[in-house]
Amino acid sequence: MSKDTTRPPGVIAGPDAFAAAFAVSRETLGRLTLYVELLERWSKVQDLIAPGTMAQVWHRHVADSAQLVRLAPNEAVEWLDLGSGAGFPGLVVAIMNAERPGFRMHLAESNARKCAFLRDVARQTGAPVEIHNDRIESLRIGHNGADIGVVCARALAPLGKLLGLARPFFSAGTAGLFLKGREVEAEIAEARKAWRFEATLHLSLTEPSGRVIELTALDDLEKGE
Repeated sequence: MSKDTTRPPGVIAGPDAFAAAFAVSRETLGRLTLYVELLERWSKVQDLIAPGTMAQVWHRHVADSAQLVRLAPNEAVEWLDLGSGAGFPGLVVAIMNAERPGFRMHLAESNARKCAFLRDVARQTGAPVEIHNDRIESLRIGHNGADIGVVCARALAPLGKLLGLARPFFSAGTAGLFLKGREVEAEIAEARKAWRFEATLHLSLTEPSGRVIELTALDDLEKGE
């Protein structure tokens, strides 16, 4: 397991700081700004994110999600976000790739009200997403995940359980990008009891104790795949 020591860019206090840190186009920044406005509006009547984090939304949520873009394989144009919630990280990644030919993000979310929010944002921003209002265990995409280049998730489940949810969508070339906290190494050690995989840990750009797991070559030890 290797580690990336990329230096964080500092606090992302708003859209201008985000644009400087991630070098996005004016059009992309406009879409993300609209997303944040819709998030704030919907959050007044529906619990989408922790209320105390709205003031730091560009740092805690948007930049935290956006950091996955630089870690993805260049050829990955089909993504799956497990447990999308308010759209972090999947909807942010999709908006950042809105001008990329052929890009598509699958957002898997079982809560119908959150799916309604995701649809509203997708409609107004033109984000290239397909929203699946379904449990992950019942989700069917393509030919058993053969076309999925990246599976991503944020604050969904401990790694061992998360890999069980993600495995049906992995093929030989699929990468997992999972946002994790300070217990990441313990989660990796526990997950290795049931799974074989290669992992690289990247420092989070937004949280000093956070890490992003870049995971490939996922196999089920018990089934001997």
